[in-house]
Formats: sequence, structure tokens, C-alpha cells
Amino acid sequence: MEKAKRKERKSPQEIFCAARVLRLCALILSIFLCIGTVSEAAARVLPVSEAEENSTNIKLYARSAVLMDADSGRVLFGKNEMEAMPMASTTKIMTCIIALENGNLQDVVTVSGLAARQPKVHLGMRDGQQFVLNDLLYSLMLESHNDSAVAIAEHIAGSVEAFADLMNQKARDIGCYDTFFITPNGLDASVTDQNGNMKVHSTTAKDLARIMRYCIEDSPEKEGFLTITRERSYSFADVEGNRSYSCTNHNSFLTMMDGALSGKTGFTNNAGYCYVGALTREGKSFIVALLACGWPNNRSYKWSDTKALMSYGLTNYEYRDVYEIQELSSIYVEGGVPENQKPYGNAYVEVTLEEGEKELSILLRQDEEVSIQRQIPKKLAAPVEEGSAVGSVKYYLGNELIKEYPVFTKYGVDSMSFIWIVQYIWNRYAI
Repeated sequence: MEKAKRKERKSPQEIFCAARVLRLCALILSIFLCIGTVSEAAARVLPVSEAEENSTNIKLYARSAVLMDADSGRVLFGKNEMEAMPMASTTKIMTCIIALENGNLQDVVTVSGLAARQPKVHLGMRDGQQFVLNDLLYSLMLESHNDSAVAIAEHIAGSVEAFADLMNQKARDIGCYDTFFITPNGLDASVTDQNGNMKVHSTTAKDLARIMRYCIEDSPEKEGFLTITRERSYSFADVEGNRSYSCTNHNSFLTMMDGALSGKTGFTNNAGYCYVGALTREGKSFIVALLACGWPNNRSYKWSDTKALMSYGLTNYEYRDVYEIQELSSIYVEGGVPENQKPYGNAYVEVTLEEGEKELSILLRQDEEVSIQRQIPKKLAAPVEEGSAVGSVKYYLGNELIKEYPVFTKYGVDSMSFIWIVQYIWNRYAI
């Protein structure tokens, strides 16, 4: 019995070895567990690029928002950007640009009873009082006076309704098909159309950004618009000189970020706080449009959202030259006269892109890539004229066409007609 017990006892060396084996097994098990945990974490993190992560981290108060590249008009970030909503006094950027394009700044504007009855915020003008149009535009854009908007509209178009027609036509001209204007000042309003459908004074964040882009980029009066909307304060008097007025710009964004260019605030009970603004810095230009960005007492939400979107654009987007030189093959011309002017062999024509720019700079995020599609036929039917557009090279960002370059023929190719063959034989064999 004692011998059996002695046999069951482990020597110190055996105990030491067994302990090492157990520690080794535990170490191997912990390594596998760690690898599994790391792999699981990697599976969650790796598919999300840094730019995509930044994009998803944009938290906005606005119910509808857009960040737009002002140069191209491309939407870089959108939140419910196609949903039509009231836009309050951001309406006045359209009122201002139409007045600049259709009026004379030194015109004398006579105030009507309708204009004088407009609710606050107002200049306090009186029926029959007269002002210079240029002065009223500062009243319109700096202090957002509702009576000035109506006085301007009536002077330019004869009535508020006729001016609204000008606003809606301009909106369609610049591609804003989800916008409907009723008033020049942006007060909440609705009308019933000929079909009995109620239409509301409204726009979308995307359309509002487009309108701002037109005002600062494309309008022939863009410099006048920028001069007015960037002014910090302005003083003037009525034509008779009986009353003096002073206006202060309420676009606080002008002092919030370097490069702030222009903007317009707005608020009504239905619209909530709204804003549209523009910034240019480091060779990049952005427009932010916000609709329904909080209600009292959340006046500052629009500034927080604007800075967040502008900062996102500045941080995540850079210009890249995506132009690629194209090597274009000659195209077979069916039934054409070969280059050697003989009635045998095949006819081909060389093609080229239009001469000019050899650079295509596009504002892109790090993870965005441009694709190129060549749409060029494999053959053409004779005759072919010199300089004919026979195809194109297109640059796409996703499904969006960014740029299209036409492909032209370098020279013409005649048709090998019966008359051409007879003439060839006559010239070749006639004695």
C-alpha cells in the first residue's frame, strides 16, 4: 500500500513541468480569444472609411439641410434635401436678385398701403412715402424688413402676384422645380391653383442652395448682391429727407468663420429658423442651406449646423485633376473611299477630342473616384464630314455626369458611289 502511494506521488520536477503545460495552454487560449475579439472589432471598423465615418458623424438640428459645392452645384451632403418646406425670409435672396436684375438702383419707390401694412419685422414705412430702390435693398437684406420687400415687388412688377410670377420663372430657369413663391418677403402663405390644389410658399434645401449659387456665381448682378449682403450696417433717409433709418446686418455667420461670403436668415412659425449662406476659403466655395432648424428658443441652432457643414466641407474635400489623355483609334467607314483613293481596301477616319482644356479639377472626398466612359462607334457610314461629332468621352462620379467631351472627325471621307467609281475608272484608264 505504501509502495502504491509512493508511486502516485509526483516528483518536484514533474509538478513543475505540469504547471508549465497548464500555463502554456492558458496562454494559447487567451491568444485565440484576443484574436477573435480583434477580428470581430476589425470586421466592424475596417469597411468604414475615414471620410464616410466623418460623414455619418454630422449631427444636425435642421430637419432639412444641404452642403453644396458652389463651383459645380454638386450636393456634397444632404439631409431630406428634396423635401419641400416653408423657407421664411431666406425668400428675400430671390427678391433681391430679381430687383437688381430688373430695376434701376436710383429708381424712386412709392410705398403702397399694402406695403405699409406688412407685419413685423418692418421698416415702418407709410402709405405714399418714397424711397430710393438701392436703400430699400439694404433694408430688405440686412434687417429683413417685410414692408420693404412688398414695396420693392410692387415697384418692379406692378403687384405682388406679378412679382411672384417673376420669382417662379427665375426658379425654373435655374433648375429649381420644387420651389413655389407666393410672397416676396417669405411670410407663410398658401394659394389654391386652377385644379383646386393648395400650394404653399415653400422650397427645398437643395433648391435654396441653388438659388444662392445663382445669386453669387451666375447672376449678372452677383457683385451687387454680394456688396449688399456683406455690408455690416447701412443708414439712409426717405426721398423727402423727413425720416432717417439705420440697418444692421443680422447674418452673424459673417464673423463666425474666415471666408464667410454671404447669407440670409429667416423665421416664421411654420418654417422655424432657416438659413442659407456661402463661404469661400482655400480655393474652395461652399453653400449651406438649412430649413426647419429649430424653433424658439433655439435661435443658435442654425449657426451650429452651418459651421458643422462648412467645416466638414473644408476638411474632407480637395480639388483633384482627373483629366486623362485619351488615345482614340481610327473608326472604320463603311462604304467609304480609302485614304489611297483607290476602290479597294478599307476606309478609316481619325477622331480627336475638342481642342482646349487639358485639365478637369473636381472637388472630391478622399474615397471618391471618377470613372470614364467612352461612347464611340466602331464604324460609321459614308460619307463622313470633317469635324462631325461622332461620340463622346464622359466623366462620371457615381451615376452623376460631371463632364462630357465631344469626339470629332479630323477629316472627311467620301462615299464610294457609282459615280465615284465611274470617275475613278475614267481617270485611271481613259486614253
